[in-house]
Amino acid sequence: MKRIINLLAAGLLGLVLALSLGAPSALAQKTVKIGLIGPLSGPWARQGALMKLGAEMAVDEVNSSGGIKSLGGAKLELIIVDAGDSAEKAKNAAQRLISQEPDLVGGMGSWLSSFTLAVTEVTERASLPWLTLSYSDQITNRGFHYVYQTSATGATQATQAVPVMVKLAETATGERPKTVGIAMDNTAAPVSFAKPLREGGLANMGLKLVMDEIWTPPLSDATPIIQKVRSTRPDLLLMLSSAVPDDKLLVEKMNEFKLGKGRVPVVGNGAHWGVPELLSALGPEQLQGFMFICANWGMKGQEDLIERFKKRTGEPWLNQDSASHYGHVWILKEALERAGKADRVKVNEEIQKMDLNSGPAATAFAGHVKFQPNGRRDKAEVLVVQWQNGVPVTVYPLQAAQAKPFWPKR
Repeated sequence: MKRIINLLAAGLLGLVLALSLGAPSALAQKTVKIGLIGPLSGPWARQGALMKLGAEMAVDEVNSSGGIKSLGGAKLELIIVDAGDSAEKAKNAAQRLISQEPDLVGGMGSWLSSFTLAVTEVTERASLPWLTLSYSDQITNRGFHYVYQTSATGATQATQAVPVMVKLAETATGERPKTVGIAMDNTAAPVSFAKPLREGGLANMGLKLVMDEIWTPPLSDATPIIQKVRSTRPDLLLMLSSAVPDDKLLVEKMNEFKLGKGRVPVVGNGAHWGVPELLSALGPEQLQGFMFICANWGMKGQEDLIERFKKRTGEPWLNQDSASHYGHVWILKEALERAGKADRVKVNEEIQKMDLNSGPAATAFAGHVKFQPNGRRDKAEVLVVQWQNGVPVTVYPLQAAQAKPFWPKR
């Protein structure tokens, strides 16, 4: 009996020494869970699918390159939950995720700003670091400490990109636009985009607002909106929708009323304007020259990432939703490496201190990865993408541009 006790004591001592010296053991972290909430059903399902493609690609690359090295090579495990088609369903999805996966260390999503506002109320209470590409300024105006916005906000996009559109029109035609129309749905991101324009931004640019139409998505009939476009004929129309089915209805009705193909120059907002389904439904001629403002897209300097993404997924180009969620996974990976612990509070502390100018996380975005105290990415770029010959290409800013922009002839 004495000999058995001595052997057990020696074994226990060896285990303690191994752990204290950092030697590999059976107790080493095996997996680390991160979450993704996105719309996988309903009008915004295509965007949720694209988010999933980018996140899964990054998780596979992290795991195949050795996992989280500071955690003994622990692998990432991605837990995906459907946000559905309403803010209430998205909030319920977040509550399920938190309760069913108590060991989550971070997460990302929820695409539509209205969904993200609801989801982050839940994740903030759970002290769960949450990364989002959603545009609404309100997301990071609430004093939260666990929410990070990698996109330029809607208001920033409006105040930076609309003057670029005005200048481009003036350079191409010799005439500065004088009138502008707004056609928008009432979700949170378009509301953020339009707010500074209505509150003096357009007037400061010398633009007169001649139409201002709002609807609740999904849009059943675009006729009343486009009739207003026909009666006012603005020099520039800001089409601030958020769902691909609505995009299709609006462009089809524009062409039915003989207002498309540059007769009334249109600028959209949001990456949904660049999905391949629009090309299939409308054709390259109807989309030619159409521009949209967004926070991320395939751009100069991302050639290797673009080719890997296309080869893996079969998608024809790298879009905002996939690129951003690819980057979100790598941000969480970097924070875990630095924390050296699968602990959501420690991970959050490392995200707050992060300043990345190279590596996969930084490559996924235009500019570096650093967050302001309110959670917004510092100096997040605003991009303009234009449909040219059946492909949506980045045309602004110049350092990221894949092609030169042109202004459609009226």
